[in-house]
Amino acid sequence: MATTAAERPKHQPGFATVLAQVSAAHAVSHFHIMTLPALIPFLPDRFGLSFIEIGFAITVFSLVSLLVHIPLGLMTDRLGPRPMLIAGLLLGSASFASLSLFQSQAWLLLAMAAAGLANGVYHPAGYALLAAQIEAGKVGRAFSIFTFVGFFGTAITPPILYWTVVKAGLDVAFLTAGGIGAVVAAALLFGPGTNAAVERTPPETNALAGAISPRSVFNPAVGLLTILFLLLSLSSVGIHNFSVSALIAGYQLDIGTANWALTGFLFASAFGVLAGGLLADRFSRHGYVATGALLLTALLTAAMAATSYPAIVICIIMASAGFFFGVIAPSRDMLVRAAAPKNFEGRVFGVVSTGFNAGGVIGPILFGALLDRGQPHLVFALVTLLILIAVALAFVQEFLRRTN
Repeated sequence: MATTAAERPKHQPGFATVLAQVSAAHAVSHFHIMTLPALIPFLPDRFGLSFIEIGFAITVFSLVSLLVHIPLGLMTDRLGPRPMLIAGLLLGSASFASLSLFQSQAWLLLAMAAAGLANGVYHPAGYALLAAQIEAGKVGRAFSIFTFVGFFGTAITPPILYWTVVKAGLDVAFLTAGGIGAVVAAALLFGPGTNAAVERTPPETNALAGAISPRSVFNPAVGLLTILFLLLSLSSVGIHNFSVSALIAGYQLDIGTANWALTGFLFASAFGVLAGGLLADRFSRHGYVATGALLLTALLTAAMAATSYPAIVICIIMASAGFFFGVIAPSRDMLVRAAAPKNFEGRVFGVVSTGFNAGGVIGPILFGALLDRGQPHLVFALVTLLILIAVALAFVQEFLRRTN
């Protein structure tokens, strides 16, 4: 049942407050994920490193996030999502701000490891807070707004940091990345919100924890969803990190037009998430919604892989693919929520989110190899293949959910 206003504890924040706070933290997560990639042209001179060495620092970020997601999901269920979010925001902010003071390769790797640890907090803590406090009839829209704000954070990072470097220098850009996280941490710490005791798993639930076996958390449904997250992450890496280079090398686009195509994909994805939230609340068969959106995305990326087009057509195809790719996210998240035992949402979202970070580790190798071999069209072909496999998994996940 949905919790009524009268039933809510007086100190518990409302729907809009919780959603705004958690979504702001998610935007910071995506801003920090994009900070080093957005600044790559300026970093070799700053740190005296090659592009490969800069890329290794990004891999460290993803690898640490991959390793800590599950333990941080467990900590979220024990300590409560709000304190975990605050800790993650403060650690991530300190990591990026410190790069304005230290310029060695060792410190860059240490800072990226710390930022990767902080990044491991956002999905399990954010989703757990939403799942625990948002009314049942609003969960789909809440997840869509949460994801939309994260996507929006990704889209705005490159122009903000580029403008900051041009106007004020690289040090100020790193301080900006750190400062954004500190501001949101302050809002969570001092703004309206429940105390840790309310958000933590209640004692009577902890007493039942023995009844929730590892098998019930690491079940086939969660395993399939983890693979689904991996496939979607790999697809995202292909588009976000390598589509510009592929469009320049294989589609005769200049760098400005190629960046506009990617920007169109990113912003359309953000608005596709909002549309997906409405669908997630309207239709209960979330796996089928995700399947339909994935199929449409695959058709568009397959069209990109097949041949070249005029620049305006490429931009339209990219924006359309981005929209349908965004539609997937809320239904995907609702599938995870359905697979999670009650009050164990944090650890289940922690498990499936490892797929995101595994994609961040593996994806650059796969797609970089295609470009090194002079096969830019295969970037979109591989994205299409990954999405088609995801279609099958989403369909199977919905079938299993309906038969259990």
